[in-house]
Amino acid sequence: MTGLYFFLAVVSAVCTLMAIVQARRVYWLAPIYFLLAWLAGELALIHVIWQVGLTALLAHMELLTSPLAQTGLGIFALSWLGLIYLHVQAMDSPRVLGNALRQGLGDNYRDDIPAERRLVLEDGIRAGSWLKPFSMTRPGVRLHANISYADAGKRNLLDIYQPEAPREGGFPVLLQVHGGGWIIGEKEQQAKPLMYHLSERGWLCVAINYRLSPAAAFPAHIIDVKKAIAWIREHIADYGGNPDYIAITGGSAGGHLSSLASLTPNYAPFQPGFEEADTTVQAAVPFYGVYDFLDRHDIRPEMSMDELLADKVLQCKADEEPELWESGSPISHVNDHAPPTFVVHGTHDTLVWVEEARAFVSALEKTSQQTLAYAELPGGQHAFEVFHSVRTDHTVNAVTEFLEWAHARWVREQ
Repeated sequence: MTGLYFFLAVVSAVCTLMAIVQARRVYWLAPIYFLLAWLAGELALIHVIWQVGLTALLAHMELLTSPLAQTGLGIFALSWLGLIYLHVQAMDSPRVLGNALRQGLGDNYRDDIPAERRLVLEDGIRAGSWLKPFSMTRPGVRLHANISYADAGKRNLLDIYQPEAPREGGFPVLLQVHGGGWIIGEKEQQAKPLMYHLSERGWLCVAINYRLSPAAAFPAHIIDVKKAIAWIREHIADYGGNPDYIAITGGSAGGHLSSLASLTPNYAPFQPGFEEADTTVQAAVPFYGVYDFLDRHDIRPEMSMDELLADKVLQCKADEEPELWESGSPISHVNDHAPPTFVVHGTHDTLVWVEEARAFVSALEKTSQQTLAYAELPGGQHAFEVFHSVRTDHTVNAVTEFLEWAHARWVREQ
């Protein structure tokens, strides 16, 4: 028992250190580093709780008297200090997010949201939520699962999260695009904290599957996203949604696809056979996305994605089909008509470095005439908002504010 206690103390300390340190050149260890740092950082206080409980159990069993157990206790104590630091860092998220919204939308942006909609906004978070990180469902939300939106079988199915209470003017729509490096992922796996939160508050959320590599080569992925937008425009009124207002979000590969879709409305090469469909979106919230296949700012020379992209995703090299690599990069499509956009990225993202978001945001700032907000979350790891955590729930609150603001402005302009 004391040996297991010591082992767990060492593992906890290592994972805590990995969550604290901003890793860059970890090469083939990147997926493992991400996973351990992610779980340590987002569940920091939960780890402290079970570890203190384990320590109390050993003390009750009088097993903390051995040198090995006492060494383990010392290591655990150092880990607890680190985990508490991570928890406090996550608790600072509302300050960072609030500053981002005020800088992007204006100091008094909440005044632009109708009074009845300001009532649904939340400034705080509930301990009962982040202490149960994988409890997703919420009252007042009806799930319509596995609806076909195109002809690629399972990969062209979508789920609809529909509020039970009707909303005057129809529900504004949020389209969620999952991540997974363009090669894995399912619509049921990501962004549920955000979708259930919004659906409780009168938004209709749609989560889609899309074709994956290597079975399908890019641009199949973005074509499917466009097909989903076209399907929403044609059918979402049947579920009470407003087909004229569609916002889009997604993380990682979903961040890439959601930002690419937002910047390429009605772009014929991404709409083969349905060129006449309106694929405009009214707002975008990409999370920790890949914004440049070509890495033109030389951000990740020693941690390049070129092999994955060339072998699995685009299935050609950049020098063989440079136009395809260029057209697949959201940063190539930045224009003055980009919709209101809220870019979110963590400083400690091991898989997609925060410098990529900075370059994308810089390009948008120079070109777009629309509203742009950018939140760079200290300590945030890749995929941080997949389940409930302190950082996740604060971010969900901020995204809700952004979307309510963007929708209110759109209503006024109609």
